[in-house]
Amino acid sequence: MNELSETFKKPERLTSKKAITFLFENGKSFFCHPFQIIWSFSETQLPSPAQVAISVSKKNFKSAVERNLIKRRIREAYRKQKHILYDYLKSANVNITFIIIYKDKQIAEYPVIYEAINKMIKMLISSAKKSLQ
Repeated sequence: MNELSETFKKPERLTSKKAITFLFENGKSFFCHPFQIIWSFSETQLPSPAQVAISVSKKNFKSAVERNLIKRRIREAYRKQKHILYDYLKSANVNITFIIIYKDKQIAEYPVIYEAINKMIKMLISSAKKSLQ
């Protein structure tokens, strides 16, 4: 994979029901407005340094159009900034899986989501560092 590629391909998506269930049962969690992050180190070798799932509550957003809009914005912001996370994970030689859960009640504009994802990635890296010590 090209080091500078800003893509978000299938191997980077967390789709395994087993892995998602494991995360909800055993994962560590933190809140970074407007997201809740549930993450865990991966026991198995993943095709990419990190696998991510993105979730938006149907309770807060009845319309699928709104949920999809939020998920698209989160995916785009993550895609643009994931290299920060990948650089750390490669240097530490670990793999992680995580879920981003959007918790806000309003649809956030893209620049707000972009900043929040940046902050979330930094918090995820610091959480991983603490867990490795």
